Amino acid sequence: MLGLSTPQVPAVFSPPFSAIDSHQDDLARYGFAVLPAVAVRALSGASEAGLQALLPDWEQLEPDEYLKDGGRYRRRRHASFTVRGDAVRDVPYRPHWQPLDYNALHGGMERWFAPVAPATLAHADWRALLRWLARVADALQGARTWYGEAHQFRIDTTDGIGRPTPEGAHRDGVDLVAVFLLARHAIKGGETRVFELDGPRGQRFTLEEPWSVLLLRDARVIHESTPIQPAEEGGHGHRDTLVVTLRAGGFLDPGA
Repeated sequence: MLGLSTPQVPAVFSPPFSAIDSHQDDLARYGFAVLPAVAVRALSGASEAGLQALLPDWEQLEPDEYLKDGGRYRRRRHASFTVRGDAVRDVPYRPHWQPLDYNALHGGMERWFAPVAPATLAHADWRALLRWLARVADALQGARTWYGEAHQFRIDTTDGIGRPTPEGAHRDGVDLVAVFLLARHAIKGGETRVFELDGPRGQRFTLEEPWSVLLLRDARVIHESTPIQPAEEGGHGHRDTLVVTLRAGGFLDPGA
Protein backbone atom coordinates (compact mmCIF):
# COMPACT_ATOMS: atom_id res chain seq x y z
CA MET A 1 0.00 0.00 0.00
CA LEU A 2 1.34 3.41 -0.97
CA GLY A 3 2.36 5.74 1.79
CA LEU A 4 3.29 2.99 4.26
CA SER A 5 6.81 1.89 5.08
CA THR A 6 8.28 -0.90 7.15
CA PRO A 7 9.62 0.35 10.50
CA GLN A 8 13.40 0.28 10.62
CA VAL A 9 14.91 -1.93 13.33
CA PRO A 10 18.05 -0.32 14.76
CA ALA A 11 21.20 -2.18 13.76
CA VAL A 12 22.86 -4.23 16.48
CA PHE A 13 26.60 -4.51 16.01
CA SER A 14 28.31 -7.63 17.31
CA PRO A 15 31.25 -7.18 19.69
CA PRO A 16 34.72 -7.30 18.08
CA PHE A 17 35.91 -10.18 20.26
CA SER A 18 39.63 -10.67 20.68
CA ALA A 19 41.18 -14.11 20.48
CA ILE A 20 42.10 -15.43 23.90
CA ASP A 21 45.81 -15.47 23.02
CA SER A 22 45.86 -11.94 21.57
CA HIS A 23 43.60 -9.93 23.88
CA GLN A 24 46.55 -8.50 25.78
CA ASP A 25 48.17 -7.33 22.54
CA ASP A 26 44.88 -5.81 21.38
CA LEU A 27 44.50 -3.99 24.69
CA ALA A 28 48.02 -2.58 24.41
CA ARG A 29 47.65 -1.63 20.75
CA TYR A 30 44.10 -0.32 20.52
CA GLY A 31 43.36 0.65 24.11
CA PHE A 32 40.54 -1.87 24.47
CA ALA A 33 39.69 -5.54 24.04
CA VAL A 34 36.44 -7.48 24.24
CA LEU A 35 36.26 -11.08 25.44
CA PRO A 36 33.43 -13.65 25.47
CA ALA A 37 32.45 -15.42 28.67
CA VAL A 38 34.34 -18.60 27.81
CA ALA A 39 37.57 -16.59 27.64
CA VAL A 40 36.79 -14.81 30.93
CA ARG A 41 36.40 -18.17 32.64
CA ALA A 42 39.54 -19.63 31.06
CA LEU A 43 41.71 -16.63 31.93
CA SER A 44 40.38 -16.01 35.43
CA GLY A 45 39.83 -19.57 36.57
CA ALA A 46 36.27 -18.71 37.58
CA SER A 47 33.67 -21.39 36.94
CA GLU A 48 30.39 -21.00 35.09
CA ALA A 49 28.49 -22.19 38.16
CA GLY A 50 30.41 -19.85 40.45
CA LEU A 51 29.73 -16.80 38.30
CA GLN A 52 26.08 -17.79 38.03
CA ALA A 53 25.93 -17.94 41.82
CA LEU A 54 26.85 -14.24 42.01
CA LEU A 55 23.89 -13.07 39.94
CA PRO A 56 21.22 -13.00 42.71
CA ASP A 57 23.16 -10.06 44.19
CA TRP A 58 21.80 -7.85 41.41
CA GLU A 59 18.30 -8.35 42.79
CA GLN A 60 19.42 -6.74 46.06
CA LEU A 61 21.02 -3.49 44.87
CA GLU A 62 20.11 -0.17 46.50
CA PRO A 63 18.90 3.01 44.75
CA ASP A 64 21.56 5.48 43.65
CA GLU A 65 20.61 8.60 45.63
CA TYR A 66 23.15 10.86 43.91
CA LEU A 67 21.77 11.16 40.37
CA LYS A 68 21.76 14.84 39.53
CA ASP A 69 19.26 14.43 36.70
CA GLY A 70 16.64 13.37 39.27
CA GLY A 71 16.36 9.89 37.76
CA ARG A 72 15.34 6.70 39.57
CA TYR A 73 16.79 4.33 37.00
CA ARG A 74 20.07 3.30 38.68
CA ARG A 75 20.67 0.87 41.54
CA ARG A 76 24.16 -0.05 42.72
CA ARG A 77 26.58 -1.30 45.35
CA HIS A 78 30.27 -0.46 45.71
CA ALA A 79 33.44 -1.94 47.22
CA SER A 80 37.14 -1.03 47.39
CA PHE A 81 40.09 -3.41 47.51
CA THR A 82 43.79 -3.78 46.71
CA VAL A 83 45.50 -6.51 44.70
CA ARG A 84 49.17 -7.34 44.48
CA GLY A 85 50.04 -10.62 42.82
CA ASP A 86 47.52 -13.14 44.10
CA ALA A 87 46.79 -11.23 47.30
CA VAL A 88 43.36 -9.57 47.30
CA ARG A 89 42.61 -7.42 50.34
CA ASP A 90 39.28 -5.76 51.06
CA VAL A 91 39.55 -2.10 52.08
CA PRO A 92 37.39 -0.65 54.87
CA TYR A 93 34.33 0.97 53.36
CA ARG A 94 35.03 4.30 51.73
CA PRO A 95 33.16 6.66 49.39
CA HIS A 96 33.46 6.70 45.63
CA TRP A 97 34.96 9.99 44.44
CA GLN A 98 35.93 11.37 41.02
CA PRO A 99 37.26 14.78 40.04
CA LEU A 100 35.17 17.00 37.81
CA ASP A 101 37.78 16.52 35.07
CA TYR A 102 36.61 12.91 34.70
CA ASN A 103 32.96 13.20 35.65
CA ALA A 104 31.52 16.64 34.98
CA LEU A 105 28.07 15.54 36.21
CA HIS A 106 28.82 13.70 39.44
CA GLY A 107 32.43 14.58 40.13
CA GLY A 108 33.70 16.55 43.09
CA MET A 109 31.47 14.90 45.71
CA GLU A 110 31.82 11.91 48.00
CA ARG A 111 29.23 9.30 47.09
CA TRP A 112 28.54 6.74 49.82
CA PHE A 113 26.86 3.90 47.98
CA ALA A 114 25.55 0.77 49.68
CA PRO A 115 28.39 -1.72 50.18
CA VAL A 116 28.79 -4.99 48.29
CA ALA A 117 27.56 -7.89 50.42
CA PRO A 118 30.27 -9.53 52.58
CA ALA A 119 29.45 -12.98 51.19
CA THR A 120 30.07 -11.68 47.68
CA LEU A 121 33.41 -10.14 48.63
CA ALA A 122 34.49 -13.50 50.05
CA HIS A 123 33.24 -15.54 47.08
CA ALA A 124 36.09 -17.44 45.40
CA ASP A 125 35.03 -16.53 41.86
CA TRP A 126 34.63 -12.82 42.72
CA ARG A 127 38.20 -12.82 43.98
CA ALA A 128 39.37 -14.83 40.97
CA LEU A 129 38.09 -12.08 38.67
CA LEU A 130 39.96 -9.42 40.65
CA ARG A 131 43.22 -11.40 40.58
CA TRP A 132 42.88 -11.91 36.82
CA LEU A 133 42.31 -8.20 36.18
CA ALA A 134 45.39 -7.40 38.25
CA ARG A 135 47.40 -9.75 36.01
CA VAL A 136 46.07 -7.91 32.96
CA ALA A 137 47.16 -4.59 34.47
CA ASP A 138 50.56 -6.04 35.48
CA ALA A 139 51.17 -7.13 31.89
CA LEU A 140 50.46 -3.61 30.67
CA GLN A 141 52.36 -1.57 33.25
CA GLY A 142 54.45 -3.89 35.39
CA ALA A 143 53.71 -5.65 38.65
CA ARG A 144 52.62 -3.40 41.50
CA THR A 145 49.84 -2.88 44.02
CA TRP A 146 46.56 -2.06 42.31
CA TYR A 147 43.91 0.02 44.06
CA GLY A 148 40.55 -1.20 42.87
CA GLU A 149 36.87 -0.38 43.04
CA ALA A 150 33.98 -2.64 42.10
CA HIS A 151 30.54 -1.33 41.16
CA GLN A 152 27.46 -3.52 40.81
CA PHE A 153 24.95 -1.71 38.57
CA ARG A 154 21.36 -2.24 37.52
CA ILE A 155 19.98 0.31 35.05
CA ASP A 156 16.23 -0.04 34.57
CA THR A 157 13.40 1.60 32.68
CA THR A 158 11.46 2.88 35.71
CA ASP A 159 11.45 6.37 34.19
CA GLY A 160 10.80 5.07 30.67
CA ILE A 161 14.47 5.43 29.87
CA GLY A 162 17.60 4.42 31.77
CA ARG A 163 21.05 5.94 31.34
CA PRO A 164 24.05 3.68 31.99
CA THR A 165 26.43 6.64 31.61
CA PRO A 166 24.50 9.85 32.36
CA GLU A 167 27.81 11.76 32.30
CA GLY A 168 28.26 10.88 28.61
CA ALA A 169 31.47 9.70 26.97
CA HIS A 170 34.15 9.78 29.63
CA ARG A 171 37.30 8.45 31.23
CA ASP A 172 37.39 7.18 34.81
CA GLY A 173 40.79 8.48 35.93
CA VAL A 174 42.22 4.99 36.48
CA ASP A 175 44.53 2.62 34.60
CA LEU A 176 42.28 -0.31 33.72
CA VAL A 177 38.49 -0.56 33.45
CA ALA A 178 36.57 -3.82 33.06
CA VAL A 179 32.86 -3.73 32.16
CA PHE A 180 31.20 -7.13 32.55
CA LEU A 181 27.75 -7.50 31.00
CA LEU A 182 25.65 -9.73 33.24
CA ALA A 183 22.11 -9.45 31.92
CA ARG A 184 19.84 -7.67 29.44
CA HIS A 185 16.15 -8.12 30.18
CA ALA A 186 13.38 -6.82 27.91
CA ILE A 187 15.27 -3.75 26.67
CA LYS A 188 16.54 -2.11 23.53
CA GLY A 189 19.53 0.20 23.39
CA GLY A 190 22.47 -0.09 25.76
CA GLU A 191 25.02 0.04 22.96
CA THR A 192 28.66 0.29 24.01
CA ARG A 193 30.82 2.93 22.31
CA VAL A 194 34.60 3.26 22.56
CA PHE A 195 36.53 6.12 20.98
CA GLU A 196 40.20 7.01 20.66
CA LEU A 197 41.06 9.76 23.12
CA ASP A 198 43.00 11.78 20.54
CA GLY A 199 41.89 10.37 17.22
CA PRO A 200 38.95 9.77 14.89
CA ARG A 201 38.51 6.03 15.29
CA GLY A 202 35.82 4.36 17.34
CA GLN A 203 33.84 1.17 17.76
CA ARG A 204 30.20 0.55 18.58
CA PHE A 205 28.72 -2.78 19.58
CA THR A 206 26.22 -4.37 21.94
CA LEU A 207 27.33 -6.69 24.72
CA GLU A 208 24.68 -9.39 25.13
CA GLU A 209 26.35 -12.54 26.50
CA PRO A 210 26.37 -12.88 30.31
CA TRP A 211 29.90 -12.42 31.67
CA SER A 212 31.37 -11.12 28.43
CA VAL A 213 33.68 -8.19 29.20
CA LEU A 214 35.05 -4.97 27.76
CA LEU A 215 38.59 -4.15 28.93
CA LEU A 216 39.76 -0.53 28.61
CA ARG A 217 43.06 1.28 29.03
CA ASP A 218 41.56 4.40 30.51
CA ALA A 219 44.37 6.74 29.44
CA ARG A 220 43.92 5.78 25.78
CA VAL A 221 40.17 5.81 25.16
CA ILE A 222 36.85 7.28 26.23
CA HIS A 223 33.70 5.19 26.51
CA GLU A 224 29.96 5.33 27.05
CA SER A 225 26.82 3.19 26.90
CA THR A 226 23.71 4.52 25.20
CA PRO A 227 20.36 4.79 27.04
CA ILE A 228 18.03 1.83 27.34
CA GLN A 229 14.27 1.69 26.75
CA PRO A 230 11.67 -1.06 27.24
CA ALA A 231 11.62 -3.56 24.39
CA GLU A 232 7.83 -3.23 24.33
CA GLU A 233 5.73 -0.15 24.95
CA GLY A 234 4.65 -0.06 28.58
CA GLY A 235 7.07 -2.81 29.50
CA HIS A 236 9.83 -2.81 32.08
CA GLY A 237 13.39 -3.98 31.60
CA HIS A 238 16.89 -3.67 32.97
CA ARG A 239 20.59 -4.04 32.18
CA ASP A 240 23.01 -5.43 34.77
CA THR A 241 26.77 -4.87 34.77
CA LEU A 242 29.79 -5.24 37.01
CA VAL A 243 32.37 -2.50 36.55
CA VAL A 244 35.82 -2.96 38.07
CA THR A 245 38.56 -0.32 37.96
CA LEU A 246 42.24 -0.58 38.87
CA ARG A 247 44.55 2.34 39.55
CA ALA A 248 48.25 2.51 40.41
CA GLY A 249 49.52 4.70 43.23
CA GLY A 250 46.37 4.95 45.32
CA PHE A 251 42.66 5.54 45.20
CA LEU A 252 41.09 8.63 43.68
CA ASP A 253 40.40 10.81 46.72
CA PRO A 254 39.70 14.55 47.15
CA GLY A 255 43.28 15.07 48.31
CA ALA A 256 44.90 12.95 45.60
